[in-house]
Amino acid sequence: MDQNASIIENAISGSLNIIEQDREREIISRRFGLTGQRETLEQIGELLNITRERVRQLEKAILVRLRIGAEEGQITELPAAEKLIIRNLTELGRVARTSALAEQIYGRPTTPAENARLVFISAISNNLTSIDENDSYYSAIGIAEYGDVQTIHERVDEVVSAIRKNKEPMTIEQLDAVLDYEHPNYIRAIASISKQLASLNGLWGLTKWPTVNPRNIRDKIFVVLEAKKEPMHFSDIAKAISASDFRRKNVTIQAIHNELIKDSRFVLIGRGIYALNTWGYAKGTVADIITKVLKDAGEPLTREEIVKRVLHARKVKETTVLLNLQNKDLFTKVGKDSYKLAE
Repeated sequence: MDQNASIIENAISGSLNIIEQDREREIISRRFGLTGQRETLEQIGELLNITRERVRQLEKAILVRLRIGAEEGQITELPAAEKLIIRNLTELGRVARTSALAEQIYGRPTTPAENARLVFISAISNNLTSIDENDSYYSAIGIAEYGDVQTIHERVDEVVSAIRKNKEPMTIEQLDAVLDYEHPNYIRAIASISKQLASLNGLWGLTKWPTVNPRNIRDKIFVVLEAKKEPMHFSDIAKAISASDFRRKNVTIQAIHNELIKDSRFVLIGRGIYALNTWGYAKGTVADIITKVLKDAGEPLTREEIVKRVLHARKVKETTVLLNLQNKDLFTKVGKDSYKLAE
């Protein structure tokens, strides 16, 4: 066991040792999940043959005694753990999701029981703030002098409100420009606690926005193209997804190609090359694009100008455009090198 893990384990043992009754120690251990899965009031009540309400009352009373014991210095192992947690919280932005804090302290992916140890320490410490998980917030721990539970909730909601008002994802620097915080890292830490927010490629947005929380292959394709900001071959899109930070990124090239064909957001502009329709590209064959170019112009155009405008909308060879211009059913040559639509 490394030094940090030993510090945490010693604090847990020291805290439980000041609880005199075995039943009370078991209630606290099971409620916080210190040795395994966290258990409900009902589960513990059935095990100990007492009511759910009685378990709740005992839990509350035990925690009060532990907090008093911590404040009076009865848990001699606790200060070292508090110092360790506060040092890591300072690096993370003064507040952090419990899972992120645990991984920082242990230096590796952690188990639910290891996460629970930090939650327990923060629950009895007067120097830490413990944020319970619910539908809006992840389990989190903060430095008490920088805010209680209500204050942290309000700050999280403030960040969510700023992003919702902006109506599109924002960088931490953009949020820093509209919010009054001491450092951008604090905004990032606060944002990470909200279940209403997600981040991807340095952008923060609402979880329902696919640009920061892509839920399917099509959304991931969109995010890749949006980040690249230029057309890509479908095989390169597949490679970009595999190399991304997406939670699920094991997709086949065929699956990528199938989704590109189905979604109107993506436009085929060359052999296997796709772009976003918001970039000004239109669907259709090369002949269709030439037709549109001439219609938009409202007058004959030189061969060079037609090629130039078509190549702006399609990744094809110049000879392909010239070959399509020879379709006399669609286009009529005017003069030496100009064309108009056939009548």
